Amino acid sequence: MSAVSHVIGHADGLVGNVLEQSVRSHHRRRLQRLGHADVLDSSATEWWVPAAQPPRPGNSLEVLVDGETALGAVFDALASATSHVHIAGWHLTPGFRLRRDNDTPQLVDLLAELAQRLHVRVLLWAGPPLPVFEPTRSMMNAVRDELTTGTKVQCALDARERTLHCHHEKVIVVDDEIAFVGGIDLSDLSGDRWDRQGHPPRGAIGWHDVSTRLRGPIVADVAQHFRHRWQEVAHEEIAEPVVPPPAGRVTVQLVRTVAERQYRFAPAGEFTILDGYLRALRSARRFIYLENQFLWSSEIVKILVDKLRHPPTPDFRIVLVLPSRPSSGADTTRGQLGCLVEADNGDRLLAATLIAEDGQPTSAAYVHAKVGIVDDRWLTIGSANLNEHSLFNDTEVNVITVDPELARGTRLRLWAEHLDRPESDIDGDPSVVIDTFWKVFAEEQLARTRAGLVPTRRISRLPAVSRRSERLSGPARGLLVDG
Repeated sequence: MSAVSHVIGHADGLVGNVLEQSVRSHHRRRLQRLGHADVLDSSATEWWVPAAQPPRPGNSLEVLVDGETALGAVFDALASATSHVHIAGWHLTPGFRLRRDNDTPQLVDLLAELAQRLHVRVLLWAGPPLPVFEPTRSMMNAVRDELTTGTKVQCALDARERTLHCHHEKVIVVDDEIAFVGGIDLSDLSGDRWDRQGHPPRGAIGWHDVSTRLRGPIVADVAQHFRHRWQEVAHEEIAEPVVPPPAGRVTVQLVRTVAERQYRFAPAGEFTILDGYLRALRSARRFIYLENQFLWSSEIVKILVDKLRHPPTPDFRIVLVLPSRPSSGADTTRGQLGCLVEADNGDRLLAATLIAEDGQPTSAAYVHAKVGIVDDRWLTIGSANLNEHSLFNDTEVNVITVDPELARGTRLRLWAEHLDRPESDIDGDPSVVIDTFWKVFAEEQLARTRAGLVPTRRISRLPAVSRRSERLSGPARGLLVDG
């Protein structure tokens, strides 16, 4: 490195440190003012989140990987509904089809048919106040009109978002007996959410996503969350959900992001998704595995940096699965990766992305999943990205479980899909599997991509990192609207 480059890099790092500390200080002051100081200050080893609804035992939690599986399960649940269907999302495409066979109706027709015999309530974001990005308010008005015109479907648009933020959760409740919580919208806006394992060519960008199907007492918490939002937005009272009987052995906790001063049911807001992530990441001893659309939360990255600089065990590893080209926040994600790479003195970190099986040298599968697994013990799945939007400002819903069997089983399923190996091949020590398969495959495919060759694997190392200060564009921008 030349002397000039060294000076520029040093100055860049100093600016980055100052800006990032400003962001964290701002968040701390905000949470302290709202009475949520423990979110950032807690050093407890408890994996459950005290400020959230208490964990519910006796549930069935099925992890649904990719759209074909998840959306097919949603179709089955909707078709069997007898009382009501409640849907909350960021966007909904009326012509969307949950299955891709000739007999599956469009969503608008399916909901209209259901509404002839039961209550169908759809709660969507209203879009930004100014048409600076999609879905615009005119687009959302058109969605509402298409769903409701000539039908008994009820659709409410929620416009009480914080400036430049949104209602991002993806929740479906059927009869207060089945609930879906995850990252999958019933939409093809910016990409078709219906996709298969391996993400083969189908006329659109590949789309990797994950959801959950819940049965048991936890469904009451999901239903109550929808009920609270609906009653304030649509001004219609809904009956209090009855807690379902036990349906399995898994204990599950619902965690949320709800910004302050938006709803009467949470006037000081709720930031239990952030709390859950911080507790789990601080507690990590063996490995951290994260799939996410974005990674530019300063609070999250600070913990990852500390783990890399001071590994809790000799074989500690971190694997990040991120999109190669995020829809926004690309430079900030790359910049945060630069920070992590700088802290990684022991080759403990791998940042990877997914490749679509379409025979092209540069085709990517968009990573939209929001999954966290720590030590084959803690698991979270939901709608929250690892950025300031999802952890502080957007309306989000995740589920958490502390269940070694479920966490390990989910990891093996995801790794088997991404590595294209049977679970028996990767059912060993996670650090060995990461070094033997993940790192080797990822480096091999990055080299092939750079050589213009067709990929032979489903993963690649994520190329390029930004200079340090560039990673702050997202969080610094948040200071302008995150009051």
